[in-house]
Amino acid sequence: MKKQFKYIALGIACMGMLHLVSAQTKQNTLDQKALSSITEKSYKSTILKLSSDEFMGRKPFTKGDTLATNYIAAQFKALGLKPGNGNSYFQEVPMVEITSTPNVSLSLKSSQDELTLNNLTDYVVTSRRLQDHVELKNTELVFVGFGIVAPEYQWNDYQDLDVKGKTVVVMVNDPGHYDKSLFKGDTMTYYGRWTYKYEEAARQGAAGVMIIHQTKAASYGWNVIRTGWGNAPQMDLDNVGDPHKYAQVEGWLSTESTSKLFKLAGYDDSLMENAKKKGFKAVPLGITSNFEVSNKIKRSKSNNVIARLEGKSRKDENIIYTAHWDHLGIGEAVNGDSIYNGAIDNAAGVAALFEIAKAFKAAKKAPERSIVFLAVTSEEDGLLGSDYYVRNPIYPLNKTVANINMDAFSAAGATKDVSIVGKGQSDMDDYAERSALKFDRYTKSEGNPGSGGFYRSDHFNFAKVGVPAFYAGSGNDYLEKDRSITKKRKKALEGRYHAVNDEVIPEWNFEGMLADIRLFFDIGYTLSQEATFPKWKEKSEFKEIGEKR
Repeated sequence: MKKQFKYIALGIACMGMLHLVSAQTKQNTLDQKALSSITEKSYKSTILKLSSDEFMGRKPFTKGDTLATNYIAAQFKALGLKPGNGNSYFQEVPMVEITSTPNVSLSLKSSQDELTLNNLTDYVVTSRRLQDHVELKNTELVFVGFGIVAPEYQWNDYQDLDVKGKTVVVMVNDPGHYDKSLFKGDTMTYYGRWTYKYEEAARQGAAGVMIIHQTKAASYGWNVIRTGWGNAPQMDLDNVGDPHKYAQVEGWLSTESTSKLFKLAGYDDSLMENAKKKGFKAVPLGITSNFEVSNKIKRSKSNNVIARLEGKSRKDENIIYTAHWDHLGIGEAVNGDSIYNGAIDNAAGVAALFEIAKAFKAAKKAPERSIVFLAVTSEEDGLLGSDYYVRNPIYPLNKTVANINMDAFSAAGATKDVSIVGKGQSDMDDYAERSALKFDRYTKSEGNPGSGGFYRSDHFNFAKVGVPAFYAGSGNDYLEKDRSITKKRKKALEGRYHAVNDEVIPEWNFEGMLADIRLFFDIGYTLSQEATFPKWKEKSEFKEIGEKR
């Protein structure tokens, strides 16, 4: 019996040694010198600077634009990075700013009655047509469900429907949000994004398109609609060329005003329930309205800011880190504050570019591939800066190894899990998993795949041209044992998305942010030492375009 216990004890000791060796092996694969260069002091200092009132909310076409881009370029230079566009740190992005002033109120008329909706409270309307005045007289309203044409899912809301000259009313998100057996279930497809709704309505020849807002389905409240569409100029690239790529008017209806609209038409909210099922047919509402929008058009240029650390042996192969520098500028005042500082969204991401650049510069072994740091403009207006870059790439897309995008870090604390947005798209998930293990972390899918996060930040434009793109952040398996502390932090961070109070506050905890930055560095660093290119996974909608690039 004693001998048996002896063997058991020896076995336990060996297991302990193996675990220790395994842990040491993980640590030995990390460049500790590089990782130690990523510090809370410098990271926090940059966020405080970029999100200060001095930068006026970093809105493109404003003084805040010039201040922010000059600051970022100066930081790149101070870090010893080379200009990323020839001899320049800037890539000019020609854009147009459209300030739309719609009807103060909107009158909806049926044959029996009339309903008046108020601008900003009940609806918002803009126009991206480059015209001083846009007017739709007596346009008929047609409810077309989700407004989706998706042959691969056997879904066509516009089947046998002519909407030319009419205004379509569509639901946000896609059918999978309500029925997991449809589309990709809980994971929103691009068909669920508001950008797609507008694009498809224009392709169908609709004169106008109004999206029904629902907080859960959209994953943000009406305040985001009011701030982003109702009280802010809209931006677009000025080189797209096709004046008819947009409907004449685009807008949103609040949930409450939609119920009133349906009631006026002789329906109730069951109309939307029917639209969630296969075989739904569009419903003419028997209602007309007059939309009128005055546009103030301004053409100018903003800038992507780009820097590069040249690789040793494969300098023509590039790994691109991205973060958008822009935010909402100066807008509607809340409690006397009108500057939308954008600390989490996305001073935190730009500051991470600097920390990762420091780590690459400090690495014991220099990268074999080149590392590009790209701070893009006008993400908030539709991913315009990254869109322009992939249309006009400085470095060939077929030599672009991957894109690692950083947007809106969590300040709630460190987590053991890493939440990958759009998990299952490419081999970048596998790189993330291997890096996570080095830090004793694990990866999982995002917590709210129905929000369509994979289509909502700048990595999406790289994915659209076939470049494997990665976007992730902290999960919710917090290392903090006292849950009341985590709960307090999360409570303090609520309601700050696209709000004037997106600022650095005492409740911020930087441990999780720094852990994610170190992880993102290690993913890129690992790629920088390899010769292979990550690929799209078999079931990814980007696989085909990726194979062609």
